[in-house]
Amino acid sequence: MSRLFIFGLGYAASAIADASGWPVLATTRDGRAGTIRFDDDQAVRAGVAAATHILSSVPPDEGDPVLARYGDALDGRWLGYLSSTGVYGDAGGAWVDESAPIRGRRPARNAADAAWLAQGARVFRLPGIYGPGRSPLDRVAAGTAHRTGLADQVFSRIHVADIASGVVAGFTAPSGAYNLADDLPTSQDRVIEHAAAMLGLPPPPVVGLDTLSPAARAFYAENRRVANNRAKRVLGWQPRYPDYRLGLRAVSAMTSPTAASNAPPTVSGDQR
Repeated sequence: MSRLFIFGLGYAASAIADASGWPVLATTRDGRAGTIRFDDDQAVRAGVAAATHILSSVPPDEGDPVLARYGDALDGRWLGYLSSTGVYGDAGGAWVDESAPIRGRRPARNAADAAWLAQGARVFRLPGIYGPGRSPLDRVAAGTAHRTGLADQVFSRIHVADIASGVVAGFTAPSGAYNLADDLPTSQDRVIEHAAAMLGLPPPPVVGLDTLSPAARAFYAENRRVANNRAKRVLGWQPRYPDYRLGLRAVSAMTSPTAASNAPPTVSGDQR
């Protein structure tokens, strides 16, 4: 029987666990109900030994925590890693695919991406993640959304359900890097304005970049469009929500907007 072990049961990894249809054991920092603590070596190694597939969504710190602590236990199993399209760095708005050079602004992320590829993993590079409870609709409704006035700054995004279907499709795919992104990169302002219109609210104000956090300013300094052709061709994957309009419509149908962070979209939380 196939069994999935997940390092870091965060937002995206939880959706993958649900979509897999397999028995799943996962780690968290606190070992909350149904999970085990990341630093419980005995329990983690037993779980890894019983698994057929290993997925990590733990982001790097100085290095990759999973490979540093448990890398010796991973041989002989399917390996997957949730990385970030941030490894491509700024492309000036151009399209990037998996052959693009790795020159992201976070050396630790770049190194972790490369280390998992060297382990023979399927490395899923993700752009801004959204979905129920974590979307522009939530931020607009909570009054925490903003616009930047940067109409030419574009980026790709991905609905969390499309991450899940892409990773599940990767269970039978060869190792390598795969971009899981939608088909319509666009500016953050356009997405926020569309979310406001859906809610019948005025667009939120334009704010100066100097008022944002360093992480947000760094995010808006990058500009790229992420190509997903390899995932479509090799995995046989198609995004169910190929653009933000369809994705936000699905979010609206599934949930009522709730308060959410105003931070730029990220790959995943540090849920070890």
